[in-house]
Amino acid sequence: MIKRLDNVKLNIGESEKKLLSIARKKLGRDPKFFKILKKSLDARDKNNIFWVYSFAFSDEPVPVKQPLEKLKNPPRVAIIGSGPAGLFCAVRLIERGFAPVIIERGGSVEDRQKSVDGFFAERILNVNSNVQFGEGGAGTFSDGKLNTQTHDGFNRDVLEIFRKFGAPDEIEYLNKPHIGSDKLRGVLKNIRSFVCANGGRYMFNTKFIGFTQKGGQLKSLILENTLTGAQSELLCECAVAALEHSARDTFEMLYKSGIEMQAREFAVGVRIEHLARNIGFAQYGKYYEKLPTADYKLVSRAHERTVFTFCMCPGGVVIPAASEEGGVVTNGMSLYSRDGINSNSALMVQLKAEDFGADDIFAGMRFQREIERRAYIVGGSDYSAPVQLFKDFAADRQTTAYGEVLPTYAAGVKFAPLSEVLPQVAVNALKAAIPDMGRRLKGFDCPDALLTGVETRFSSPVRILRGDDLQSVSLSGFYPCGEGSGYSGGITSSAADGLKIAEKIYESCK
Repeated sequence: MIKRLDNVKLNIGESEKKLLSIARKKLGRDPKFFKILKKSLDARDKNNIFWVYSFAFSDEPVPVKQPLEKLKNPPRVAIIGSGPAGLFCAVRLIERGFAPVIIERGGSVEDRQKSVDGFFAERILNVNSNVQFGEGGAGTFSDGKLNTQTHDGFNRDVLEIFRKFGAPDEIEYLNKPHIGSDKLRGVLKNIRSFVCANGGRYMFNTKFIGFTQKGGQLKSLILENTLTGAQSELLCECAVAALEHSARDTFEMLYKSGIEMQAREFAVGVRIEHLARNIGFAQYGKYYEKLPTADYKLVSRAHERTVFTFCMCPGGVVIPAASEEGGVVTNGMSLYSRDGINSNSALMVQLKAEDFGADDIFAGMRFQREIERRAYIVGGSDYSAPVQLFKDFAADRQTTAYGEVLPTYAAGVKFAPLSEVLPQVAVNALKAAIPDMGRRLKGFDCPDALLTGVETRFSSPVRILRGDDLQSVSLSGFYPCGEGSGYSGGITSSAADGLKIAEKIYESCK
C-alpha cells in the first residue's frame, strides 16, 4: 500500500535525504518505493523561508506501467511542425503503433543552432531556420518553462515523457519546473532517435505549401524543399497541423485554400531586464543567494488594457527572434543553471480587435508585422533592437547612457524611443503598469530597468477551427493542433494538445 505525506518542511540547505529517513521511520524498514510528488518554496515570510514537500512511499514495489495498446494496421500520418505539439503527437502515435512523418521547414537542432548563431553574430537571417522555426519550435530557445495554467489530463504525461527523454527528474515534482534551453536541445535529439528507431522519420528543411483533397477528405500534402526549391507530394490519410505561431505564410495559404479560421486577439509589448540579484533580494531577502534564481509573475490593471509578465527568464538573456526580413522581434532564454547577471520577462499589453484598425482575419497579423518593421527601422535597419531605460520611457525622453542594467540582446541595440514603435495604447498601458507592478515587487519600476523592443509573438493571431472530433471543420483528416493553430500557449499545453490529437487519431482508427 502506497502512503503519502504532505506539507513536510525542510529548511534552506537541509538535505532531502531527511525525507527518506521519515519514510523509513514510518515503515520501520527501508522503503521499496519512494518518490517526491511536489516541492515548492514558501517565501511569504522572508525571515523564515523553507521548502514544502509531498512524497509517497511503500514497503512494496510499485507495479510497472504497462505499454499502450497498439494499432495493427495504422493509416499514414504526417505531422507538420516539430515543436512540442508535433513532437509529443509523434511520440504518442509511435506508442500506439503508427509511423509518423514529421515535416519541419527549419533544420535539425544542430543545424538550426548554426543558423541562430550566425544571426546573433553576423545578423544574417535564415527565414526558414531560426529562433521561431526548426526542430523543437520556438521553445527550443527559451527558458524551457513547463508550468501551465491549464489543467489538461495529459499534463502529467507531458512531464513523464520529457523526463523519459532526458529532462531532469525534478520537473515531475517542482512547483515551477523548467528544463533550460541547453538541456532541452539534448531532449530533442533523444526524441528524434526514438522516432527514427521506431519507423518514423523527419523531413527537415521542408515547407508545407499546399494539399490535395477529394470530397472534403485529405489525400496528400504538397511540400517544398527550402534548400533546393524542389517540390514533392506526400500521400497521407491524416495530417496534424502543429504549426508555429509565426507561420504567417502557411496561415495565408490555408485560408486561401478554404480552411476555415478566425482572428484572435493577442498581446504585444517589450522585454524588461533587471539585475538578477535585485529580483532575488526583492523576493527572498537576505537568503536569495542560497536559493534558486528568483522569478516573478505580475499582472496590472492600472490601465484599461491589462498588462502582464510572460515567459519570465531568471538569470537569462533577451534574444533576437526574427523570422521575417526587415523586422525585429525579441524573446527570452535561460539555460538550466539560470546563472546570468540579468533576469528578464516579456511585459505584454493585451490588445483588442479594435486596436488593429481593420476587421479582416489577418488584420492582427499585419499589425504585428508593422510593429516589428518599425522596431527594425528605429533600431537602425540592421536587426539591432531599440532600447530605452524605464525612467526615460516614462518621461518621453531619449536614453543616452545605461544605468546598472546592461543589455543582453545579442544582435546589437540602439537607444531609441519605444513610443515610435509601439501603438499608443500599449505605451500608455506600460507607463501605468510598471509603477503599479513596482508596488508589489520592489524595484520592478527601477529607473534603470531596461526595456527592449519588441515582443510580438506572444500567441498565434488566428485559430484554425476544429470540431468535436478535433479535425478541421473544412477538411476531414486535417487536425489543427497546438499553439500555432490557436489551441495552446506554452510548451506544456502545446505538448498536451499533441497527445490529445494522437489519442483522437488512434480512437478514430480502432
